[in-house]
Amino acid sequence: MTEPLHWFTSSHSDNGGDCVEVADAQDHVLVRDSKNPHGPVLGFPAAAFAAFVSSVKAGELR
Repeated sequence: MTEPLHWFTSSHSDNGGDCVEVADAQDHVLVRDSKNPHGPVLGFPAAAFAAFVSSVKAGELR
């Protein structure tokens, strides 16, 4: 049996309603709009998502 996904928002989220939620799905990270939890979900390889987050934290993306 597959366990249900645990969706969460960033600890830096201000809860203003314009957030994305992420869930760990083995070797992928799933992303969805927090305002539309039954809407589309994007999936990214975990390594690619980690590189994206690292770039954001380093200020490399605008």
